Amino acid sequence: MFIDDHREHLGVEAICKVLPIAPSTYYHHKSIELNPEKASARAKRDAFIMTRITHFWEKSRKRYGAVKIWHDLLDEGTVVARCTVVRLMKSMEIHGITRGDVTTTKSNPALPCPEDKVNRKFKAPAPNILWVADFTYVRTAVGFVYVAFIIDVFARYIVGWKVSSSPNAQMVLDALDQALAARQPDPKTLIHHSDSKCVSASLARAV
Repeated sequence: MFIDDHREHLGVEAICKVLPIAPSTYYHHKSIELNPEKASARAKRDAFIMTRITHFWEKSRKRYGAVKIWHDLLDEGTVVARCTVVRLMKSMEIHGITRGDVTTTKSNPALPCPEDKVNRKFKAPAPNILWVADFTYVRTAVGFVYVAFIIDVFARYIVGWKVSSSPNAQMVLDALDQALAARQPDPKTLIHHSDSKCVSASLARAV
């Protein structure tokens, strides 16, 4: 710990003032190190769960991520929220193996780029004034699922969406058609904004 390494020649109070943390916080932390029983109930439970996380992570040869470790904890009878496992693994700086990655935004300079009428100002005074489109993916147990969606900026509400097992232009068009059918906006006042990049040239034309 930085404070422990430099307290002799800099002083605890001076270091805490720069960091900044309260000296009382540091001394409380040190007292718990000397006597773990002084820790709060939550801290004690976190410490226990961290030992079980380490056990299952090492048992998986450091391959398991938060979801699989969470299931292992539940299977052994340790009731814990998944978000807690995510939080603790992040604090422990451990994670599972990522099996590849997917690029959903790839620029194509050969395609014309429409005028940007938004200029990063994603606000609207009323519904059906500004829609933004996006395209992403979700990792599942059986592979990647691709999602295209249209958001009305006024209420941050998804007005159209489409899911597919593969990226394609039709899914983007379907999401837009769904939004148009549901909202029936005035084409004279609606701005439809999307990223200038996309997963392929066909998607760029669709959006």
